Amino acid sequence: MTRDVFPPPLLLLLFLSVFGTSHGCLQDPVSAYRFTGAVCRLTYPAAVVLNEKTTKVIEAAFQHAKYPSVKGEKSLLFIGRVTYGLENLEIHNLSIGRSAFELHAGEGIAMEISNVSAVFRGTIQYGYGSWLVNVAQSIDFEIESQIDLGINPKLYCGEGKVAADTSDCYLNFHKLHLHLQGDREPNWLKKLFTDFITFTVKLVIKGQICKEINKVANILADFIQDTAEDFLSDGDISMDIGVTAAPVITANYIESYHKGLTKYNNTSAVISDSGFHPSQLTENKMLYFWLSDQVLNPLLAAAHQDGRFQLNISGAEITELFKTSLSSATPESVRKCLLESGSPELKVWSSSVPFLNTSTLGTAVWVQASGQLTCGSQSTPTLFFQTDVAMTVTASYADKKVFLQGNVSEILILKAELSSQNQPLLDEVQLEFIREAVEKMGVPKVLSVLEVELTRLLDKQGTNLFDIYDPEVFPRDGFLVIQMDFGFPHHLLVEFLQRTLQ
Repeated sequence: MTRDVFPPPLLLLLFLSVFGTSHGCLQDPVSAYRFTGAVCRLTYPAAVVLNEKTTKVIEAAFQHAKYPSVKGEKSLLFIGRVTYGLENLEIHNLSIGRSAFELHAGEGIAMEISNVSAVFRGTIQYGYGSWLVNVAQSIDFEIESQIDLGINPKLYCGEGKVAADTSDCYLNFHKLHLHLQGDREPNWLKKLFTDFITFTVKLVIKGQICKEINKVANILADFIQDTAEDFLSDGDISMDIGVTAAPVITANYIESYHKGLTKYNNTSAVISDSGFHPSQLTENKMLYFWLSDQVLNPLLAAAHQDGRFQLNISGAEITELFKTSLSSATPESVRKCLLESGSPELKVWSSSVPFLNTSTLGTAVWVQASGQLTCGSQSTPTLFFQTDVAMTVTASYADKKVFLQGNVSEILILKAELSSQNQPLLDEVQLEFIREAVEKMGVPKVLSVLEVELTRLLDKQGTNLFDIYDPEVFPRDGFLVIQMDFGFPHHLLVEFLQRTLQ
């Protein structure tokens, strides 16, 4: 059996990320709502989980920082003119203590990293002289440090995407001791010199650490964006999740606003009148996604145009399918095809663009589906039919699997032919067979295949590596709300750190 079924969009977007590329960012989020197809709300408990991983990112920033060579000169009392140069500065024995944060409404995120201990090693070239003494040499040095780090990141729209500004960064040095060649008890002259060099090194460390943290923060933003875009791409179909406004920060959550525009064959969907409002989301779960029907319908259209909605059934599987008990009599030619041909094949596909509309009752889907039953080597189908199907679909995700339930509300036979008669099926009994077969065999089979294919696609994109707890999908008027608790996926952190340290 061959399958090429594109999963329905309501779960394809399940893990839409916080960051993305940008209708240009509007200054007022309220003005941006009507261009917003998808919203992500990360609540305070989720931020706590993410903050637990902060130390790993901060460690990467410290270890990955490239400390520049520094040269200068200064006149010091009793010593005279001092020239110095610092080279090959490296960090060793890094350990990080506690990490804490707060969300400041309308401002940003306040982070404090306490008790960062590290040893900096390098080479110092120095010379100092007066009428009493003249010294010039190059020796190794070691700096013991104990630091508290404070960062107050601001999230903003930069070059069409969410960027992080961590320029509000400070280091509080509880200890910073410079030792030359292991000399831990220098004389007063050397101590005067080392105290001056220590002050210079302090400025170098602060500047480079804060610079590296800002770089790492934006690498992280790009990494999440790339991961999200890869997750939402399959073949020629992709999603523009560009932000429509800068994220909003309250004391309880961080919320970001995204276009959610389907891209296919060099064309992009348009959203101009979306209906988002913050009151549509709560704060009970860790993570929320709001998805407009204006995101989902273009995705369905692209999948249809790309030939994704088709299913081939043959062999024992088709025989098993037609064992379904029906109240209508099976036409004789169909029965012979299934029992006597040896290799029957049923093909089903969407013959028009599907359309959906979400309400509190569920997601109502309308689709025109066609099918044909072929027997053996016959070139002419034994049975051909075309139907309009209307149904309500609900979705859930549990045990790392997708589950779909469908309730058919209407099946209208548009066209039906038996090759043996070579004329439309005008017999009401035969038409009822088609209707009943579509409802009791076709719809359940398609949904079961979509469940498997959706799960496979989500696993391919790494969803099964997330720890997702109690995910729920709530249909509302014109949009879906997906909410869940989660555990941070360690593999993403490893990927990010590997990318950062390349």
